[in-house]
Amino acid sequence: MDDAAKASRQSAIEEAAFALLTERGFEATSMLAVAKAARASNETLYRWYGDKVGLFGALVARNAAEVARGLEGPLDQVLIALLTMLTGPRAVALNRAAAADASGALGEALAKSGRETVLPRLEALLGDQAELLLRLVIGDWQIRRATGAMAQPDAETIAARVAEGVALWHRLRD
Repeated sequence: MDDAAKASRQSAIEEAAFALLTERGFEATSMLAVAKAARASNETLYRWYGDKVGLFGALVARNAAEVARGLEGPLDQVLIALLTMLTGPRAVALNRAAAADASGALGEALAKSGRETVLPRLEALLGDQAELLLRLVIGDWQIRRATGAMAQPDAETIAARVAEGVALWHRLRD
């Protein structure tokens, strides 16, 4: 299998895994169920990902790569893209999976691929004030989404939240 075909196959497997993770949660999603949903062999999943934690670690890395691509452009657009991703269904499913993983491996993968990737990029743009800005913009929205205490915000609500957080950040810095 050439690289393009393998990448396409992995993408299909990971899409199926995201769908099952969102629908069933981490504990109820098996490698066999993912293989069936993706029309792949169970052996392929184990060969490529190692185990269920490895598969979901790959999902975290994929989501983080999408976030990294969104970290270009004007600050408000970067923050809108970031908050949209963090409150979106994939991030919610991954956070719920990490919370359900007793080994802590998914939580560690989320930290390494997410925060430890995003924060240094923002620090390069904003210096030591990057974390404060993230706290003002994200607040408790991510945890409220993961716990089901908040519906997914629409684009207008996210843009307003970012504008409010950036304005507050500017006031605090002055």
